Amino acid sequence: MQKIIIIPFLIIACFIHAQQPHQASSAEIFQSIKKLDVLGNVLYLAAHPDDENTRFIAYCANEKLFNTGYLSLTRGDGGQNLIGTEIREELGIIRTQELLAARRTDGGQQFFTRANDFGYSKTPDETLEIWDKQKVLSDVVWVIRKFKPDVIVCRFPPDGRGGHGHHTASALLGMEAFEMAADKTKFPEQLQYVETWQAKRIVMNTGRWWNDKISVNDSGVVAENIGAYNAVLGTSYNEMAAKSRSMHKSQGFGSTGSRGELNEFFEHLKGTPAKKSLFEEVDATWNRVINSKNVQLLTKSLISTYQLSNPEKSIPKLLELRKEVLKLKDDFWKKKKINEIDHLIKACAGLFMEAKANSFSATNGDSVEVEFELIARSVDGLKLKRLVNIQNNKLGEIHQKLVTEELNLPLQINKPTTFKRKFLINDLNSSQPYWLAKQGTLGTYAVDDQFLIGVPENYPAIFFSVDLELETIELNYGTALVYKQNDPVKGETYRPFVVTPPAFLNIEKPVYVFSNYFEKEVEVVIKSQTNNKTGEVKFSVPKGWTVSPSSVKVDLTKKGEEHRIKVKVAPTKTAENGSFVASITIDDKTYSNSLRVIEYDHIPTQTYMPEAKAQLSFIPLNKTGNKVGYVVGAGDLVPEALREIGYEVIELTENDLMPEKLKHFQAIVMGIRALNTIDRADFYMKSLLEYVHNGGNLIVQYNTSHQIKAEKFAPFPLKVGRDRVTDEFSEVRFLQPKHNVLNKPNTLTANDFENWTQERGLYFPSEWDENYEAILSMNDKNEKPKDSALLIAKYGNGNYIYTGISFFRQLPEGVPGAYRLLVNLISLTHE
Repeated sequence: MQKIIIIPFLIIACFIHAQQPHQASSAEIFQSIKKLDVLGNVLYLAAHPDDENTRFIAYCANEKLFNTGYLSLTRGDGGQNLIGTEIREELGIIRTQELLAARRTDGGQQFFTRANDFGYSKTPDETLEIWDKQKVLSDVVWVIRKFKPDVIVCRFPPDGRGGHGHHTASALLGMEAFEMAADKTKFPEQLQYVETWQAKRIVMNTGRWWNDKISVNDSGVVAENIGAYNAVLGTSYNEMAAKSRSMHKSQGFGSTGSRGELNEFFEHLKGTPAKKSLFEEVDATWNRVINSKNVQLLTKSLISTYQLSNPEKSIPKLLELRKEVLKLKDDFWKKKKINEIDHLIKACAGLFMEAKANSFSATNGDSVEVEFELIARSVDGLKLKRLVNIQNNKLGEIHQKLVTEELNLPLQINKPTTFKRKFLINDLNSSQPYWLAKQGTLGTYAVDDQFLIGVPENYPAIFFSVDLELETIELNYGTALVYKQNDPVKGETYRPFVVTPPAFLNIEKPVYVFSNYFEKEVEVVIKSQTNNKTGEVKFSVPKGWTVSPSSVKVDLTKKGEEHRIKVKVAPTKTAENGSFVASITIDDKTYSNSLRVIEYDHIPTQTYMPEAKAQLSFIPLNKTGNKVGYVVGAGDLVPEALREIGYEVIELTENDLMPEKLKHFQAIVMGIRALNTIDRADFYMKSLLEYVHNGGNLIVQYNTSHQIKAEKFAPFPLKVGRDRVTDEFSEVRFLQPKHNVLNKPNTLTANDFENWTQERGLYFPSEWDENYEAILSMNDKNEKPKDSALLIAKYGNGNYIYTGISFFRQLPEGVPGAYRLLVNLISLTHE
């Protein structure tokens, strides 16, 4: 029997992020019991993953014991990636999970808005226009109304000192939302689900980076000493914060912990000013809840009688406290504290629950075998009453399908209860990250479900509501369906269970470049996710292109099998650059999904299913030479792009850096941030500069000024700066119009700088020797010209080239001018 019900948000939220079960220690249980006596909320607000102050979050969550949230307006799609080749949406998925890993470390909660990180912005006006201010403002108000913070803390000042337009915009939106959240005329459509809320104050987390003379004696400034040591957890908050910040690995933010007192400063923005303490006049006790006297007494008794060696002794009082909390009329705090109590009962009982699938994925129509394990290791008398299979039919919308089984199984102390069941997957959407399920705009994700606003990731595709009984009281717990296996090196590993389409279509390359009218072969791999189905694969191309065949029938006889289809694609004289798209029709439904699996040790495995497409670009292109060396840096797709236009690209290792080996390369290209990531960069550069002196071309792509690992990385003085040009439509001026790099073997014009993506370039040199020739000039609106995007110096018999131009973004998108410019750099002769 199936029925539709509404599942309480807290039941879902309690396990939304959990992949590998965490068993709380007795000390952690005591920390949570103390939290029962605290009723305070604080919200930190900034623009991106890694903007948050993890010291403050760790302090508030673990010392103050407040519910501590971080609202990151974006998911960081527009940033750079130090650990792999993922950019844009895939990088946003990584950084979302890094934030969740950080919150699991420091004890905070994570929220987002629909704002998309479209890249670096220099003004808040541009940011708010691209973001669609009203949508993002609505999301901030929604999070405030749901979370009900007593204090809101902005990371950045509203006056522009934060530099990045996103940073300033986050403060401006926070200040506006602070007042709007309390106004019933603002976003009234939200009020059918939440109430208005007025926080006590909103402040800016200021400090010596904004004001090196800041003091608590300054008007409107208060300080909090966040450097305390937590003996229960065995760590200081500075140490905890360093571990949390080190989760931002894609940004290279590994941090070293410190110990001792440390003040954080806060400057008043709006609301009731604080005079001595950030949280003054915030009643974080049970006094804020009417008729809570008995609850207060029971909570204090729980704390004073807790037995470190026998947490289960606290269960009777927790059950008694639960009864009293259920009598309260304050629905907000009642739900929060019941959730905390139920999890404490679970922890004190040593209760382990797991639902393990026989495969990490399934598609509609499949039966999934699930093995359940439950064990209460510290308490007797628990009974498994019923099991409810809940399938999210709308990407996590809280209306659910239910299949209930009455069990009434007693759980004997420290004896596992295991059993298997089969469940049919039916009418579920694929497990695409919900913010990427529909096409958004440059600045905003398309999310229609109000209940998904602010949520960090999808709810589990399938989870189980487990009803237990203890001393006549029914307790409800949720556990997500997971896939578990044993890795010979890592041991027990988990990954989320996902629902997929019945087939994936993976195109061999992200971009195909044609410099003439000859056809090229495009290979599409059809990966079956189902059994005994027949599908028709179709291929579409832009105007002026031909594809043969245009469709192919395939038999999908077994899950996991692959079919490789090769088609011929060619441009005509009317070809327009655009997308080659593959789709498959199965049982009258059409799917067009490729498969990206994102795997890093510090985050759960992520499954992303973007549209199955590749860029087709017709680019009139002349090239000389054939062999290019590539020094891999942080990771990019430039080598693949060079291979696509006919170069033989050899990725160089330390053993290749011999003059006799290097002399065969027409050019050597260094990958993005190579000087930041190669530990023996000094050794590399000594050999590479010798290669230049002997007649080679060395092209050094962008690096950040922080942590360059080579003392000498250029033949003449050059200092890496922070200048960038973020407007991809900005004018590009030729400073040396007759220079070979702009004329041979391809004559470049202004047209070659049209249709670029996200930006022109970044981290341009701020100082350079007179031996360098500046080739291009560009700037963002209302800024001075930036002349160091492309610098070329003759050195010995060769050419040293340093460029901040974003080839790593342009080439995978098939931008013609970027290809033509890079070919000219590779082909550059010493004249």
